[in-house]
Amino acid sequence: MSVRERRERSRFRFREGAIEVFDFDLYSQALAKVERGFDLDLDDLRAMIDGGLVEPPRLRQLFDQVRDQLYRFPAIDPHR
Repeated sequence: MSVRERRERSRFRFREGAIEVFDFDLYSQALAKVERGFDLDLDDLRAMIDGGLVEPPRLRQLFDQVRDQLYRFPAIDPHR
């Protein structure tokens, strides 16, 4: 997942002078919530999906793109 792709998926929030503020990539947030797996995270993820902010097929596609790199993060179990 490139920086450009994450930037394109980041929602614009507001501008204050010369500063623009965006949400952190919602798909990256969603993947982090899946990995943590806490009830609150999973509730947040359901709300993101129900609100149309995250599409499950696209989330799976993005996960599949990084799956082979997860060996770099031993605390993450890609089969969980």
